[in-house]
Amino acid sequence: MEDLIIAVNNIEEWQTLNDTASLGQVFRRARSVLVGGGKVVLERVQPSGEHYKFEEFTNLDDLEAYKKNVFKYLKDE
Repeated sequence: MEDLIIAVNNIEEWQTLNDTASLGQVFRRARSVLVGGGKVVLERVQPSGEHYKFEEFTNLDDLEAYKKNVFKYLKDE
């Protein structure tokens, strides 16, 4: 299984837009990658185009903790 790289810039944009569908989709993909033996890498894309990898998950518990943290900042509708 290949690794999944998630640009946190996208996560932050979806949080701002309260786009739970996009967030849910990326977390479902991440879960699938982990179950298949891959890893999930978080990276930030700088305005210069440089990619800065700063965290990786190799188990579901860590991914779920990150997901919980992401979803706690969404607005209630």
